[in-house]
Amino acid sequence: MTDPYRIYETADSSPAAAERRGRLRPVLWLLLVISVAGNVATSNTGLNIMLGIGFGLVALACGAALIVDHYQHRRR
Repeated sequence: MTDPYRIYETADSSPAAAERRGRLRPVLWLLLVISVAGNVATSNTGLNIMLGIGFGLVALACGAALIVDHYQHRRR
């Protein structure tokens, strides 16, 4: 039975969706770690500021994607 007061749809619980999610999260975590390390390295060495900003934006995007993924797939 559907809930008319639910604002969003629940996450797809099919095996294919679980497999895609199983691949996405480790990739996002890896990109987050690499981009944070790149941001720290460019900040400490004084390289081009645009390179540091690029690493920071990638880190921000990965963090946001991980938060969205967490809230979409959490169990209630």
